[in-house]
Amino acid sequence: MRLKNGFDSSKHGISLINQLAVILRSSEVHEVENLAVSRAISGFISQISEYIAIEGGFVLELRGDFFFINELRVRYVSEVMINFDYLVRLFRNLGIGGVVIQPGVGENDIVTLTKAIVKAPVVNPFEFIEQKMAYVGSIRVHRLKKIPEKDLLDAREMVKKSYFRAVSFTKGLMGGIQRREKVSLKKTKRMIVSLVDHIISQEQILIGMTSIKTYDEYTYHHSVNVSILAMALGQRLGLSKRQLIELGMASLLHDIGKLKVPKKILNKTAQLTEEEWRVMRRHPVCGVRILMKMRQLDFILLRSLIVAFEHHLSDTKSSYPKVTKALNLDLFSRIVSLADRYDAMTSARVYSRTPMTPDAALNLMIKRTVNHLDLFLLQIFINMIGIYPVGTLAVLDSGELGLVYENNPGIADRPRVLIIADSSGNLVDAVLFDLAEKNPDGGYKKTIVRTLDALQWHINIAQYFL
Repeated sequence: MRLKNGFDSSKHGISLINQLAVILRSSEVHEVENLAVSRAISGFISQISEYIAIEGGFVLELRGDFFFINELRVRYVSEVMINFDYLVRLFRNLGIGGVVIQPGVGENDIVTLTKAIVKAPVVNPFEFIEQKMAYVGSIRVHRLKKIPEKDLLDAREMVKKSYFRAVSFTKGLMGGIQRREKVSLKKTKRMIVSLVDHIISQEQILIGMTSIKTYDEYTYHHSVNVSILAMALGQRLGLSKRQLIELGMASLLHDIGKLKVPKKILNKTAQLTEEEWRVMRRHPVCGVRILMKMRQLDFILLRSLIVAFEHHLSDTKSSYPKVTKALNLDLFSRIVSLADRYDAMTSARVYSRTPMTPDAALNLMIKRTVNHLDLFLLQIFINMIGIYPVGTLAVLDSGELGLVYENNPGIADRPRVLIIADSSGNLVDAVLFDLAEKNPDGGYKKTIVRTLDALQWHINIAQYFL
């Protein structure tokens, strides 16, 4: 965020993106000459003129899942998230990677841009827009850059290494705490910073890593997965990098109290007795005690302490630990509670060898929002991981089997999939396909018709992601 004589370029940039989306959405329903559209364009010109007068220019770029204005990444803001997602989807569909607006831009220029975008054909849309804008001197459009396959593979390999380093580090950290050794939270923070950097630059790849579930080391994978999901959600909420690091630390340590739960209870395959459940429900309080004993007690550790205590609290009788009156739960606690439930439901554990499919887990979480979860956060969470989360096995209308590989920003029901079996059910070499791709007539080339349980089909998800 840059402030110049009271001018907040970050907030102003967010407002400009939102206003541009309003113009384009309105123009899909009304003619550009409509009064509502004209007013929106006038408002945009007023804002962009002020912005350019101070900043010297306006360069809007789409990089991955995020917008950048004049090289600064624009944070998601909940109030305008629907319009942000709409614009991401629109830019992707049209092949627009950037819009440059220069001094002297007028209402007629924005009208021309609006008409070009709204009337762009399905086939070669960017070429159509580029041609229409060729004679507008104050506005330039740039094609969306395709990331080379080698760069994607390199990025995925780097993220994969960071993920497994985090799991290994967490295993060592928990073991050290259990053995009452002095542990370094500075090293923990450095590991979290690495994950935050990947979330900022490669969010979807890192979220995809959380679909790799290892039964034998559930505890450590779970802690890292919850941390990743929580930080990714925090980024969508517009948290700063410092806040994301705090959230990452708190979520990594949220279940630290389970170190005090006897292994015969943690590893019991049968249903727990009432007494065993009483012991299990103590882990939030045990977590507080463990964190209080650490000598490096600072602000981050205090936030971790709050999350450790609150992450199982809700408005239901089954919530724990018991409190004398309802608490106004910390934002971090509500975020971690959501990430914790999702990862737990989609993982195999000692007492539940068959995990829920990702879409089934989301449906159950939606049903439980009344008392258990924050509905607003859950809506953003679903938007982040998609209606069909990474790792979902789906049947396409072509009869092929697709494994959801990556979410499509702004198109929750149209992810990118790995086609792993033909219409006869024969496994084939995986081929990446984007379900947002359309035919010349405007219809989608392929669509998900139903989901399947990957375990029942004996499909090892990890082999496709590793």
